[in-house]
Amino acid sequence: MAFIPHTADDVREMLSTIGVGRIEDLFDEIPAALRCGPLEAIPPAASEMAIGRLMSERALRDGRPLNFIGAGAYEHHIPAAVWAITTRGEIYSAYTPYQAEASQGTLQTIYEYQTMMASLTGMQVSNASLYDGASALAEACLMAVRANRRSKSMRILMPTAVNPTHRRCVHAIAGQQSLKFEEVPFDPATGQTPVDALERHAGEDITAVVIQQPNFFGTLEDVDRLTDWGHAHGALVIASVNPTSLALLKPPGEWGAQGVDIAVGEGQPLGVPLSSGGPYFGFMTARLEHVRQMPGRIVGRTVDVDGRPGYTLTLQAREQHIRRGKATSNICTNQGLLMSAATIYLAIVGPAGLERVAAASVARTAELVGALTRLGGVRPAFSGARFHEALLLLDRPVAPVLEALAARGIAGGYDASRDYPGLGHALLVCATETKTTEDIAAYAAALGAVLGAARAA
Repeated sequence: MAFIPHTADDVREMLSTIGVGRIEDLFDEIPAALRCGPLEAIPPAASEMAIGRLMSERALRDGRPLNFIGAGAYEHHIPAAVWAITTRGEIYSAYTPYQAEASQGTLQTIYEYQTMMASLTGMQVSNASLYDGASALAEACLMAVRANRRSKSMRILMPTAVNPTHRRCVHAIAGQQSLKFEEVPFDPATGQTPVDALERHAGEDITAVVIQQPNFFGTLEDVDRLTDWGHAHGALVIASVNPTSLALLKPPGEWGAQGVDIAVGEGQPLGVPLSSGGPYFGFMTARLEHVRQMPGRIVGRTVDVDGRPGYTLTLQAREQHIRRGKATSNICTNQGLLMSAATIYLAIVGPAGLERVAAASVARTAELVGALTRLGGVRPAFSGARFHEALLLLDRPVAPVLEALAARGIAGGYDASRDYPGLGHALLVCATETKTTEDIAAYAAALGAVLGAARAA
């Protein structure tokens, strides 16, 4: 908890300096009828030690299950230094850097972040982050409509293998602005989006094609062929990527003959804890030719008259903050704190460290799939190559199995049959570098016992 250093004498001195007798006098402009009065349901004040014990007891109620859920939010090891630095006052309290002369530290952090993300994705420009990966994909679709002036249709080809939560968010945001999203099916044998599924749109006016790599099932798409198909048919190509995977996989800036036009994704794997669902941050990078259609902030670097480096917001129209109905986007305040944490995380782990994280995650998932599919009633859904998630098929409904595993202290995965009922009893599992051989063995033993008990019953 935060430490507040003000003593009673400090408070009295501050009130005296501004000519106020009591703290309550600071709120005398609020009519008495609007005040809530005493908070009678709140118990008496407790000591720091008592509060610490109470919060620890409450936290223990949640337990510490072994977590094998991914589905867009991933449990990675976060070096202790990341949040020790991120929560320092000068970073934790830094808000929006409108005044460059007072915000050089914040602006430099954002500039370093932009440099790292552009390098990681193989793209030319990056903005200063967005709200989350789902809304970043929606912003990319809107940006593609503005940038692809040859297309008038506002039609976006959206594979069904894209994260279903992201697809729902995209429909909620961009679907209300006349964009039309057309689903592209995946191959039930491999879990990939085949180029043949795009061919029925050949010759049509298509504004953009979305490609998620890895896709929601953890399967690796044939990104080169998909990207080249999009460009050959006059569409922009939007990549939605897991940033950790880019330590091993080809970056979207190198997909196909000329790379994608826009790359987005969820930044949570880069030093942001799961935190019961957020807050997270989205990233966006693009080709330089599209930079003026990019939403949100961009920080630039220059030198002053004495040759010293300086940073400032650049390439952002006034409509972003004033005539907001005319703005390309209303992304104004971004997830700056989470972006700062990601910058620190990437600086600490470095390229080699991120590669080790990615490689260990691939190995742990392969080990997990091997252990679980040796059990009766469990088999892999797809034959395609994967990153650190895999879709498994069970011989019974997934939800009761996950409930039984939870009772044994294991968060066993994501029930994908809710979003893809046509797949049957589908379970999406994930293992990152945080899982050990012993953890995987514990999961396999628990799942075996749950399935065995069900058969016996």
